[in-house]
Amino acid sequence: MKNITLILCVLLLFSNCTKVYYVDAASGNDSNSGKSPSKAWASLQKVNQIIFKPGDKILFKSGTTYFGQLEPKGSGIKEKPILMDRYGSGRKPAIHGKGEKLHTVLLNNVEYWEIRNLEITNTGNERAANRRGVIIRAENFGDCHHIILDSLEIHHVNGSLVKKDGGGGAILWQNLGQKIPTRFVDLIIQNSYLHHTGRNGINSRGNTSRDKWFPSTGVIIRNNVLENIPGDGIVPIGCEGAIIENNVLRDFPDILSHEEAAAGIWPWSSDNTLIQYNEVSGHKAKWDGQGFDSDYNCTGTIIQYNYSHDNYGGFLLICNNGFTFKSTGNIGTKNTIIRHNISINDGIRPYPTQRKGDFSPIFHITGPTENITIHNNVIILPEKTLDNTIVNMDNWGNLWPVNTLFENNIFYTDTTGRFLFGEDTGTQFNSNNYYGTIVDLPKDLNAIFNKPNFINENARGNGFETLKNFMLQKNDSLLKRNIGTSNKILVNIN
Repeated sequence: MKNITLILCVLLLFSNCTKVYYVDAASGNDSNSGKSPSKAWASLQKVNQIIFKPGDKILFKSGTTYFGQLEPKGSGIKEKPILMDRYGSGRKPAIHGKGEKLHTVLLNNVEYWEIRNLEITNTGNERAANRRGVIIRAENFGDCHHIILDSLEIHHVNGSLVKKDGGGGAILWQNLGQKIPTRFVDLIIQNSYLHHTGRNGINSRGNTSRDKWFPSTGVIIRNNVLENIPGDGIVPIGCEGAIIENNVLRDFPDILSHEEAAAGIWPWSSDNTLIQYNEVSGHKAKWDGQGFDSDYNCTGTIIQYNYSHDNYGGFLLICNNGFTFKSTGNIGTKNTIIRHNISINDGIRPYPTQRKGDFSPIFHITGPTENITIHNNVIILPEKTLDNTIVNMDNWGNLWPVNTLFENNIFYTDTTGRFLFGEDTGTQFNSNNYYGTIVDLPKDLNAIFNKPNFINENARGNGFETLKNFMLQKNDSLLKRNIGTSNKILVNIN
């Protein structure tokens, strides 16, 4: 009994040994204990010296400003993550990296961290490759658990605009190492405002080899606003079951070269990615430039309930590299589902590209893709564009798509639309609604040519509220027909 009592006392003591530390650049001092607002530390350097324990809290005073890098040490545990946040009222504490390193905030081989309510910049004298605002890195670590970035503002990170040089951006997560398989488990990026970062917004690097497949799990990116970012918006790489939802991406500046391909939201070498309830508009990349993409070496991607509009490159890219197919762990892009999305005024690139001229189809499907299902989407083509192609089936790496189904979609055009096919095999169209002038119509035994009875077909604008205008009114014949094998196109708004 004495031994049990002693053990319980030790456990109780350990459970109460967590600390709260305060940081105040205006009136703190690094010689203080940091354990109260009146005895706050003053600098990032002091924070970086401490190895924090499970349950510790590091609180920066609102309205204060810091210069340099934040590189915290120590890990929490499942029941007691380490929290970094602010205290007091006013603007978020600001940390300016000044381009001195490739990061302003670095989480390196630590886990169970939550970072909230900070403003972060990293502006150097000139653009630099691989410069980011926040880098989360795990190398030869195994499972790296529970990293949360919440309610951050990250802006003015002048990374390189060239992808092959390493690019740059707001947030990068990396799982690396050859000795110990390493991945992230429960990585969440949410409620943040990212703007004026080059080249990208949120992306990752890590394990993508199918021979040593060890994908990150529990990755969630939600409720973020990204704007004035010229390149790729949100790109999960090497993930299983990532969820990308309720994000707004808009106003991509047209500053990339003709050699740079970029798109809004897309997985790369990931399985069962769910992309839903996002709005992507105004992407202006000179190559690609779509709102959404199911990309290289991905299986089971679902893109649903999204709003895409005013993107230069079109609504959707589905692709895989035929040159590397089956030779370097590339299993192809398979079993993609595209459903219940609305595309309005996409494919409006105003100038020819250097690669394919007037190229901006609404759907670009290319390379060794398999078993794509595209159903119950509403596609509204703009009145005037250089390329009025609705669907372009293509052959990246001299291989063509196999088994693509378009079913129960509405293709509504104010111009002369067209469909382009090649040597793709197994492509089927069933029970789609075509309205307007369309040449080269696909073979669709159950085709419908009625004008959809939308609430207001002339509505345009930002925000999901706009989409109420494209619900079918209760007397529309499309709602009365039980067509195809998919659900009806849109439910009645009433």
